[in-house]
Amino acid sequence: MDETVKPLRIPPQMSVYADKHDIFHLLQSLLSSLVMDQPADPISYLSTLLQRRSVDIPRVLLLGRPAVGKHTVAKKLSADLRAVHVTTESLLQDQSELSSQARHHTPTEQLPAELLRLLHQRLSEIDCFSRGWVLEGIPQTRLQALSLQQAGVIPKHVVLMEAPDDVLLERSRGKLVDPLTGDVYHQTFIWPLDDTVAQRLEEGRSPSETQRLAELHRYRCEVTGLSSAYQHALKVINADQPHTDVYQQVLAFVRTRRRSRTPRILLLGPPGSGKSHQARLLSEKYKMVDVCCGQLLRSVAADGSALGEEIHSYLDDGRPVPDSLVLQVLEERLGRVDCSCRGWILHGFPRDLQQAKTLPESQQPNRVFFLELMDDVCLERISLRATDPVSGQRFHAVTRPAPSSDVQNRLQIRPEDSTHTVTHTLRRYRVHTAALQSVYPDAGHIDADQDPHSVFEALESRLTAD
Repeated sequence: MDETVKPLRIPPQMSVYADKHDIFHLLQSLLSSLVMDQPADPISYLSTLLQRRSVDIPRVLLLGRPAVGKHTVAKKLSADLRAVHVTTESLLQDQSELSSQARHHTPTEQLPAELLRLLHQRLSEIDCFSRGWVLEGIPQTRLQALSLQQAGVIPKHVVLMEAPDDVLLERSRGKLVDPLTGDVYHQTFIWPLDDTVAQRLEEGRSPSETQRLAELHRYRCEVTGLSSAYQHALKVINADQPHTDVYQQVLAFVRTRRRSRTPRILLLGPPGSGKSHQARLLSEKYKMVDVCCGQLLRSVAADGSALGEEIHSYLDDGRPVPDSLVLQVLEERLGRVDCSCRGWILHGFPRDLQQAKTLPESQQPNRVFFLELMDDVCLERISLRATDPVSGQRFHAVTRPAPSSDVQNRLQIRPEDSTHTVTHTLRRYRVHTAALQSVYPDAGHIDADQDPHSVFEALESRLTAD
């Protein structure tokens, strides 16, 4: 093997350009449309799609238990988005032979082939192609969802409306329907503002109490599998709220763009705030590269290269490594194929305004988080920790004590963990915090005075936000 071969590098500018022009979202939208519509001439189809700028047309699934309010929300949503409202009933209304065959099928876990073909035909028609669609109540099981995916029906947004069983049973009992428009109302939950509409309302066809309970039970058995089929495009919304609040949450979600971006995450915070721990958790779950600046410098210093020898001299003397050398090391590491393709999480740099300004555009993060923690908590976390020189494990006098007296007796406190050193580092961090916040005004601020799992959940919840 040729040991002189250097690691493959992909210019970081590539992912920056892709993020800036939303290339990944564009490609994903085009591919989804291509797979679903399966045109005879794919090139002409894609050209037309781009010319119409219709890659952002809505494709929405609206799911939920019986009586949760899907129909009312779906009807208003399709009107506001100018999209086509598609239901099982609307698919079966035409007089084609395919519709006749589908009407004779009883509901099963697997979508009837005739209904699946009807749905595919309907979503491929010009109005759905150009305006988009809101599909209500289909699918109802995970197997049905997989059937739709195999047929190329791939939604951009999936809304799952949830409410307690007792609320849904109460809604079922008081259901009223406008015979002219098909709009659904309720004596308690949704009442029409127009008296003329209120006077013509009729009781909706409703199953028996036994049938309602059976439907709710069947749904509970299926909802976990159904949710997992759409986990990357799913939002669960509590429907046990005023109708207007529910609808506004649905509309806000559907109007968001699910962007695919190569993650470039920067974690900032005082010593002891848990940056290294959170970076490791994120790296393990999302396969991003964990780039700790301090560890990276020590690794380069030990590799025997000319650059490593120069860095080693600074580390040996306890002097800070010049920014020019740090940037040189970072540029090389962040330009490798794993960082360019999988993304990265950087912590330990920058520490001040000047360092932040020297980061080139190709190394600018697209997610920045400040882990917030009071100085006294930072001191307690760091000054009470010690390392076992035999196993390399780190223990803490309060949160993770040594398992035995033998281990306790051999624990060593690192010089950088002394109270004096930590106090000095904290003071330096606080001096530069305001300047760093001005560089990253859109950064997220996370309360790090929680258990690590809660901090991780707070970080994770913001990673997919636009």
